[in-house]
Amino acid sequence: MRSSRVVPALLMLAACAGPGKHLPPPGVARPAAPAVKIGQPYIVLGKTYYPADDRAYDVTGIASWYGPTFHGLSTANGETYDQEGVTAAHKTLPMPSFVEVSNLDNGRTLTVRINDRGPFVDGRIIDLSRKSAQLLGVDRPGTAHVRVRRVFPDGAVMASLAPPVRPPVAVPLPAQQVSPPEITIPAAVPNSPPPPDVPVTTVAIPGASVGTVYVQVAALSDQGRAAWLSGFLAPIGPVVTERLPSGLTRVRIGPYIDATTATPILARVQAAGYTDARLVTPRPGAP
Repeated sequence: MRSSRVVPALLMLAACAGPGKHLPPPGVARPAAPAVKIGQPYIVLGKTYYPADDRAYDVTGIASWYGPTFHGLSTANGETYDQEGVTAAHKTLPMPSFVEVSNLDNGRTLTVRINDRGPFVDGRIIDLSRKSAQLLGVDRPGTAHVRVRRVFPDGAVMASLAPPVRPPVAVPLPAQQVSPPEITIPAAVPNSPPPPDVPVTTVAIPGASVGTVYVQVAALSDQGRAAWLSGFLAPIGPVVTERLPSGLTRVRIGPYIDATTATPILARVQAAGYTDARLVTPRPGAP
């Protein structure tokens, strides 16, 4: 377990994040400002969102958080989501931008970097990474009343919140775009050798024909994120979703006539970042 001293130290750093008045020490170059991506209007669950550079953003509402299900996947601005990063998702603010989040339930305050879109749940205004939620005391209750205020921190704070340097990846804007989305999906390699045998798991798939094969990609608790993922996967193959009694939405591609046909699709899904995807087939006798 990490020492509890880490939390006050990070919160103190966040409290010092003002509107860019602090200068770096003499002889230390100020880091270059990251490229800001505002993005085009997009639609999730029938609602249109309009990204904007709202420099005076100051809103009170409900915060939630997201973690392991998305860890290692792509965020809306092309980064790799790290649940240990001090980041958050917002529906309309630029990416990256910075906000000061104040937990009105316990008085904690933290500066976080916006690098994703969400949460697509009515009444929620920000979706925190797991680390941000832990620092703000939101992880255990799951949600909290917060104030979210746009801030413009100095170079040192921006550098402390910057993501690790990774090779660039091409990622679409979230959900169904008003304009055609620019989606890059790894294409099948011509004249490639036959795919190796891939295990197929037998599961209950309501209404599916026995003997068919699906690529099971993810099971998500946020319907908006499930809708985004469905739009992202559509160029690969037919996407089907299943709402479970637990509230999760399972996302699959298929059906395919056999594992040989489905395996190249699985490879493309895994190459797109969904490495836990697998092949499944309906269980005989399942409703």
